[in-house]
Amino acid sequence: MSARTHVLLDLDGTLSDSEPGIVRSLQWACELEGFPVPDAATVRTVIGPPFEIGLPMIGIPDDALERVIDRYRERYTTIGAYENTLYDGIVELLDRLLDDGLILAVATAKPEQTAHPILDYFGISDRFAVRAGATLTPERRTKAEVIEFALRELDIAADPDLGEHVIMVGDRDHDVHGARAHGIGCIGVNWGYGSPEELLGAGAVVLADHPAEVAALVHDTYRVDHW
Repeated sequence: MSARTHVLLDLDGTLSDSEPGIVRSLQWACELEGFPVPDAATVRTVIGPPFEIGLPMIGIPDDALERVIDRYRERYTTIGAYENTLYDGIVELLDRLLDDGLILAVATAKPEQTAHPILDYFGISDRFAVRAGATLTPERRTKAEVIEFALRELDIAADPDLGEHVIMVGDRDHDVHGARAHGIGCIGVNWGYGSPEELLGAGAVVLADHPAEVAALVHDTYRVDHW
C-alpha cells in the first residue's frame, strides 16, 4: 500500500447524480422571480461551485442572487435534494477504500444543512469520519475553505506531508483548485458535471471513467504543484 491515509470526496457529480433536483429547483426559482428559465444544459454548467459564483454566469444579476438562491432552497431542501441517486459503484468504492484502511471524508461546497440529510438518505454517512460542507454564512464558502475545515476536523491540517497522505476526488475544476491550494492532488472523475478538458486544465493528477477505477488510483504517487 502507498502512504495514503485519507481520501476527501466531493458530493454532487462525484458520489451522486443530483442534477435533476438542482435543475428543477433552479428553474422553479427563476420562474417565480421573473427571470428566463434556464434549460438543463445551462444549469449543469453551474452545478458544483457555490451559486453566488455560478448564477451570474447564467444571467442572474448580483442584486438578485440572494433572492433567487433563497427561493431555490425553498424547493431544494424539501423536494429537490431527494431527486437524486448514487452513481453505480459508489457504495462498493467507499467500502473498498475503507477495507484498504483509508479514512474518508466528504468535502462539498453544498451547504452542510442539505449535504448531511442527503448522505443520511443514501445510508452512507457512517462511512465518513467527517462530512464537511459549506456554511450559509460567508466564513466557509469556497472549496479551499471547505477542505481546510475538513483537514482540521480530521486533525491532519498540520501534517507536513499532506500531499502524500491525502487525495481529493471530484468532478469540477473547483475541486482541483481547492485541493491544490493545500498541496493535495485531485483525481478527476468523468461521470460528473465537468469535462476532461476542464479537469486536466485545472491540474487534476489523473482521470477516472468509473468508480471501480478510483481505489487503485488513490494509492498512486502524483506530483502536485502547490498554489
